[in-house]
Amino acid sequence: MGRLRGFVEFDITNVMKTKSEMMRALLASAEAEQAWMLARMEELVRVESPSESKAGVDEAAALVAGWSVALGGRAKRHRQKEHGDLLEVRFGRARAGQKPVLLLGHLDTVWPVGTLARMPWRVDKGRGEGARAWGPGVLDMKAGVAMAMAAVRLLREAGLRARPMVLLLNSDEEIGSPVSRAVTERIAAECEAVFVMEPAQGLAGAYKTARKGVGDYRLAVKGVAAHSGVDFGKGHSAVLELGRLLGKVSGFTDLKRGITVNPGVIGGGTRSNVVAAEAWAEVDVRIAKMGDAARVERMFRGLRCEDKGCSLTVTGGMNRPPMERKAGTVALFRQARGMAAEMGFALEEAATGGGSDGNFTAALGIPTLDGMGAVGEGAHAEHESLLLEHLAPRTALLAGMLMEG
Repeated sequence: MGRLRGFVEFDITNVMKTKSEMMRALLASAEAEQAWMLARMEELVRVESPSESKAGVDEAAALVAGWSVALGGRAKRHRQKEHGDLLEVRFGRARAGQKPVLLLGHLDTVWPVGTLARMPWRVDKGRGEGARAWGPGVLDMKAGVAMAMAAVRLLREAGLRARPMVLLLNSDEEIGSPVSRAVTERIAAECEAVFVMEPAQGLAGAYKTARKGVGDYRLAVKGVAAHSGVDFGKGHSAVLELGRLLGKVSGFTDLKRGITVNPGVIGGGTRSNVVAAEAWAEVDVRIAKMGDAARVERMFRGLRCEDKGCSLTVTGGMNRPPMERKAGTVALFRQARGMAAEMGFALEEAATGGGSDGNFTAALGIPTLDGMGAVGEGAHAEHESLLLEHLAPRTALLAGMLMEG
């Protein structure tokens, strides 16, 4: 027996309400639980957890573990020496032949310790855009964690049967997931679907059904130093050679194929009167199709110096495979869109150039629906904030997707 706000008490084994009524009741319950969500969100934002702070991320993990256990979850910490611990929580138990759903997210942020002093948690009305919540990491993605907790709480309080779930919150997503990737892939392989609680795409709140793959390459050129006035002819400039190489690298961009190549950081040389002996560049690469990973790799490894007095070393490579729009993901989106319509709002889908841990699970062939977290703007920016009007509908939608149908 259970109770949804707006419903009389009912036996969930009997079909007493239509699907539309059920979804609207979930929405009413989510609206009533918004204060609970905001309180959890505030607690989490006030724990500063940049990727490089093991203590901060571990504190955030302990906080969420406590909430999870109170909701009937079984928490496990994947201990790390240098990075924050990974938090795995299991809700419910799968029957024979049944697979759980993975709720995937991260607890680390891009904001250094001390940011909260100048970007404090606050909730205000905004100007013509409705109420907002502000704070470092609130959108990316501490709100998504609170929403996942609230969805579990909604189903539990309503007495509705939920699918078995695994909540996995990583500690290193913002720095490329160096320690969590293997854990994410192992747990995802046990699951029938992955729901990624990253922020939605844009203020329309679109779910993400495709993401680009991400790569990081470093070009390091070694030349020969010389006095630019006395022995100019004896020098071989690493700076000039790097410039020539970056001209070639810029030609790797192919917008029609969805390939972008951006030399974002460069350095080199010592003084203006010295022919530079060293120069380097860090290059960001994005691809839309997995098949282009090898293509990009060949292009970078095929680079050569024109000045034979210089040498080039290329390191790095593709870090995240692309999340391609596949049939399983499309089916999940259509299910979510139908539930959203039952609650009275339109749900859109979108592709994005940014990567997430959902890239890893999608590349394994597991249907992955991303961007199921909060709606807002300014992730990684000073104006990071979320729109509160979307919290209840999206949390109710998540709860609906987690119901055993």
